[in-house]
Amino acid sequence: MGTEGPPPPAASRGRQGCLLVPARTKTTIALLYDEESENAYDIRLKLTKEVLTIQKQDVVCVGGSHQGRNHRTVRLRRQPVGGLGLSIKGGSEHNVPVVISKIFKDQAADQTGMLFVGDAVLQVNGIHVENATHEEVVHLLRNAGDEVTITVEYLREAPAFLKLPLGSPGPSSDHSSGASSPLFDSGLHLNGNSSTTAPSSPSSPIAKDPRYEKRWLDTLSVPLSMARISRYKAGTEKLRWNAFEVLALDGVSSGILQFYTAQDGTDWLRAVSANIRELTLQNMKMANKCCSPSDQVVHMGWVNEKLQGADSSQTFRPKFLALKGPSFYVFSTPPVSTFDWVRAERTYHLCEVLFKVHKFWLTEDCWLQANLYLGLQDFDFEDQRPYCFSVVAGHGKSHVFNVELGSELAVWEKSFQRATFMEVQRTGSRTYMCSWQGEMLCFTVDFALGFTCFESQTKNVLWRFKFSQLKGSSDDGKTRVKLLFQNLDTKQIETKELEFQDLMAVLHCIHSFIAAKVASVDPGFMDSQSLARKYMYSS
Repeated sequence: MGTEGPPPPAASRGRQGCLLVPARTKTTIALLYDEESENAYDIRLKLTKEVLTIQKQDVVCVGGSHQGRNHRTVRLRRQPVGGLGLSIKGGSEHNVPVVISKIFKDQAADQTGMLFVGDAVLQVNGIHVENATHEEVVHLLRNAGDEVTITVEYLREAPAFLKLPLGSPGPSSDHSSGASSPLFDSGLHLNGNSSTTAPSSPSSPIAKDPRYEKRWLDTLSVPLSMARISRYKAGTEKLRWNAFEVLALDGVSSGILQFYTAQDGTDWLRAVSANIRELTLQNMKMANKCCSPSDQVVHMGWVNEKLQGADSSQTFRPKFLALKGPSFYVFSTPPVSTFDWVRAERTYHLCEVLFKVHKFWLTEDCWLQANLYLGLQDFDFEDQRPYCFSVVAGHGKSHVFNVELGSELAVWEKSFQRATFMEVQRTGSRTYMCSWQGEMLCFTVDFALGFTCFESQTKNVLWRFKFSQLKGSSDDGKTRVKLLFQNLDTKQIETKELEFQDLMAVLHCIHSFIAAKVASVDPGFMDSQSLARKYMYSS
């Protein structure tokens, strides 16, 4: 079974009622997909607050005398009606073992209590059949006489299409093998070449009647603290609409977890993400105990950064972002100690970066389902991934990031606004060196006073305007900016032209202070951001 498939039905759009679903404990039957073999294997997932556990089925001895190793030797007595009471699939011609795919209730195989769907047939009457074709094994079983001794071993990683019904914890009922299976399902519940049709005694196990059960056993535990999730096929932009991978901080991977429906995948993606988020909040609280009030962590988490101008098939790579105190950090791996904060790949001052949510873009696969949306109406964004945002820093340096869920994008937007607002109120003002007509000047953006320009040597104030007097601006995209202010007395527009070494940092600072000023009066952050852009980027 492949990871890609037909698209789920399109969903109506609207704004979510909550940003993240509460942490939860869940259990479900799913598949573990192997990209190399393109096979999927039955697994059971157990989600707790701190760990995602992957379980695989195995047959274990629960009583009696165990025969050793994982092999079981079982004697079957062919019945006049029902034969051996089992069906098989597979064979060497398909590069898979011959596996019991059905066991019919109350017939010979079922009566032994020692055979299970998913058992690989190793021997028939002492003849090794590990490398036999499907037809060879069928021939042996049908011509083995009234009493057949078979040796089997349960395959924990048998392709899911060999075992029916999918994920069954015990003997299966008589269901169709399903048209999706590429292998022939040979039923051996009919009479073979039996030498007699007289009633026979029930089939029985050899030795001292050991009792076996099929159980789910833990095979891998993925710690969720600082873990990340990926839904994209490695090295491509191909989205797995019903599958994802969980990667732990220590490098442990869940493998590709595939779900039967896109809705199941969506539910589990949100649940795992919520538990990761809860653990991240705990880590933030622990980190903040060691930080001063002015250097608190506001938000942090995994994102994917778009590679800029790189000739690579992998256009995104994982990054860990953090909003802490006055700074925005970009890491390759999460900081786990106080000393790790100095090893960030990039560090920017929050007041000098511009956060922007890209227009929401919906793929034709409609993978997000009914509850993965932000309610945005325009779908003309050119990026290949949805849920993108950009952070533009000084000197025009730009980063484009992508997250897995619309709820995560909403959290990042709110967190950037909150962190910037707190930093503006904390610092109060920022001053930049500038020049005009060869004269060195200072330009101050002050949360209380607005804009002030003064001579760098004499400190003589040349002009001052409130935030409300700024009516527009324009710039050359390099060093020069024109600020348009309205004189309170004459109502005339006055143009002030200045030149800065890092123009973008100054413009972003002005934007941050205007947004914070509006938000201090009107807590509607979204409105304050829109108003700030209106002032700053109108020509």
